[in-house]
Amino acid sequence: MANLGKRTKSIREGVDASKAYSIEEAVKMVKARAKAKFDETIEIAMNLGIDPTHADQMVRGVVTLPNGSGRTLRVGVFARGAKAEEAKAAGADVVGAEDLVEKVQGGQIDFDRCIATPDMMPLVGRLGKVLGPRGIMPNPKVGTVTMDVAGAVKGAKGGSVEFRAEKAGIVQAGVGKASFSEDKLVENIKAFADAVQKAKPPGAKGHYINRVAVSSTMGPGVKVDTGSLFGTGAAN
Repeated sequence: MANLGKRTKSIREGVDASKAYSIEEAVKMVKARAKAKFDETIEIAMNLGIDPTHADQMVRGVVTLPNGSGRTLRVGVFARGAKAEEAKAAGADVVGAEDLVEKVQGGQIDFDRCIATPDMMPLVGRLGKVLGPRGIMPNPKVGTVTMDVAGAVKGAKGGSVEFRAEKAGIVQAGVGKASFSEDKLVENIKAFADAVQKAKPPGAKGHYINRVAVSSTMGPGVKVDTGSLFGTGAAN
């Protein structure tokens, strides 16, 4: 195993990998170790007791973080006519119909979040192989296929975060920036964890939330005591 650099040793110092800390302690430790020259993203990883290869155990949803994500999202909207104008007025970065489909098919994807009106889905469906792997295919379950395009655009710009369980049953997301106060980060993390808890699928058996950890972009993961997130027993 390669020797750890001085910086890596420094930021790992004081973190007991075998211990689960309260969410307040964990956030304090993560913030104190976010010493990169940029404003590091604070991330959460939740290991769930599910098998997402089964349709009835898939976990997916969206949550609006109370203090925003600290990230500036570019939003693309597939819409026509009045709905296209609504999207532009709400602050969408890219709006279009057939013309936008052609651009995306040509490899020009100038957005991080994608929204579509229901009538556009036959067209947008052709882009599944392009948008799907990026995790930005519009989906009614997370509110990105909707007639309320203005609300969806404002939500995306205001700090709404989508989440989806990966193959190993892990949900990960950015929940703020190292420059946020500890209180704001704790609020965001609790809101995110609560949304994942409420998204528990009907096919999930046994313990649902197994492990939770928080980290910064360049920092070590710090285990979180789930009791401090939900209260004793609430993560089952």
